[in-house]
Amino acid sequence: MIRWLAVILLLLGAGCQAPPPEGVRMGLATLPTTLDPRYSTDAVSARLCRLLYQGLTEFDARSRPRPAMAVWEQLAPDRYRFRLLPTRTPFPDGRLPAATDVQATYASILDPATASPQRGTLAHIRAIRVLDPETLEFELSRADPLFPGYLTIGILPAQRLAAGQDFNRAPWGSGPFRFEARPDDNRLDLRRRSDQLRFSFLLVPDPTVRVLKLRRGEIDLLQNDLPPEMIDYLAARPELAVQRAAGTTFAYLGFQLDDPLTGDERLRRAVAHAIDRAAIVRYLFAGNARLAESILPPEHWAGAPDLPTHDYEPARSLALLGALGYGPDRPLELEYKTSSDPFRLRVAAALQAQLAAVGIRLRIRSFDWGSFFGDIKAGRFQLYSLAWVGVESPDIYRYAFHSAALPPAGANRGRYRSAAADALIAAGEAASEAAGQVAALQSLQHRIHADLVYVPLWYEGHVAASGPRIRGYRLNRRGDYDGLIDVRLAVAP
Repeated sequence: MIRWLAVILLLLGAGCQAPPPEGVRMGLATLPTTLDPRYSTDAVSARLCRLLYQGLTEFDARSRPRPAMAVWEQLAPDRYRFRLLPTRTPFPDGRLPAATDVQATYASILDPATASPQRGTLAHIRAIRVLDPETLEFELSRADPLFPGYLTIGILPAQRLAAGQDFNRAPWGSGPFRFEARPDDNRLDLRRRSDQLRFSFLLVPDPTVRVLKLRRGEIDLLQNDLPPEMIDYLAARPELAVQRAAGTTFAYLGFQLDDPLTGDERLRRAVAHAIDRAAIVRYLFAGNARLAESILPPEHWAGAPDLPTHDYEPARSLALLGALGYGPDRPLELEYKTSSDPFRLRVAAALQAQLAAVGIRLRIRSFDWGSFFGDIKAGRFQLYSLAWVGVESPDIYRYAFHSAALPPAGANRGRYRSAAADALIAAGEAASEAAGQVAALQSLQHRIHADLVYVPLWYEGHVAASGPRIRGYRLNRRGDYDGLIDVRLAVAP
C-alpha cells in the first residue's frame, strides 16, 4: 500500500514547484464555518477561535475549570464574582479587555435575536453586574456549581459589538493570534502576536493532495483527516516528523428521533448491534482510536466507566429487524449523510457493508462540509455521523440532550426529548457537592445510553505531520491547534 501511494504521489508531483515559503502554512481538510466564538460549533472553527480569542476560564488536564483571563469566587450557590487578571492579553489595539466587554459578550449571547447556539447553556444567567473595570458578578436563576466551566467563550470588545461588527469577517479578540486576511474561500491568514509571524491556513480537501503538498514543501504542517496508509507513508519519510496522540474526540452515529423509522428504538438497537466497531478501528484507523460508550471518556472526573457495551451481535440485529418486518429478504432502506471527506466516505462504506449483512440498505449521501453541517443542524437526516471534539465540561449534556436545546437553541440535533434526562441534567446542575454532581451525571449517561440516542463509536486519536521547517509543534489530547503558539521555524543553513 505504501509503495502504491508513493507512486501516486510521485506522478502527481512531477513538474510541481513549491512557492517561496512565507511564514507557516498549515493544510486543512476544511476551513472554519465561522470565526465568531458566539457561533462556533464545528471543530475547526472552535480550534481557530481558541487562537483568536481568550475566555474567562479554560480547562486543566483533568477537565476541571481553571483561570484563563480571570479568577473567581462563589459568593452563593447562585452568584459568582470574577476578577480580571492583570496578565490578560490586550485586544489588537492595545486595550485590555474590561468587565464591560465581558458583560457585553454574554449579553449578546443571551439575546434571542443573536441566535447563538451557546444561549441554551447560559440561559440561567439572570443578571451580569459590572462592579469596576476589572470586576463583575454573575447572578443565576438557580444554583450551578459547574458554572465557571461554561465561561470559556472568547470575549469580544463591547464597542465593536455595539457597532454591529461582523466578527466572522473581522475577528477581534485577545488571543495569541490576530486576524490578518481571508483572501479567498481557500485561505485564512493569521499573525502570531508575540513575533508577528504569519500563519496561513489553506483549504486542501483531498488527503492525497495534502500529503503531496507537505512532501513538496508547499505546506509545512497538517493534522488529522488522513487514512492510515498515508500516515504510515509520511512516517517512513526521514525529512518529516509524525506525531500521534490519544484523543478524546467522540465519534457517534446520530439518529433523527422524529423520523418514523429511526425514531423506533428497536431499529436503532438493530443498527447498533450490526456495526463491528472493533473491526473499523482495527482496519480503517489502524488502531489509532479506542471504542467509546459516552461523550465523556471514562477517565473524565464525571465519566461513567461502567456503561454496558454495544457489542457486535448480527444475530440480535436480524431478530430485531425481523420483528419489525425487515430482513435480508425484505431489506430496509435508510439514508445516511456524511461529509465529502474521502476518509469519512470510507468509514461510511464500511458501515454500509456491515448493515447490508443484516438487511439494511444504507444510501450514502455526501456533501461539502457547509451543506452537510447545515442539514444536520436543520434536522434533515435519518442517520449521520459526526464527532464532538475535545469536550471538557458536562454542560454538554444540557446543550446536546435537553428537550429545550433543539437547534438553534442548542445542539440537540436528533430531537431527543426525555423528561427523565431533563430531570437528571437539572439534578447535576443543582448538586452542591461534587459527589452529587458525579452521581447525577453518571445516571444521565446511563439514561442516554439506554435510550440509544446515538450509537457511540470511538474516541479518535490525533496525528500531525510537519516538514523540515517546523520545530516544536506539539499535539495534545484535545487535538486543538495550541501547539502553534510555541512552534518555531528552523533557521535556514
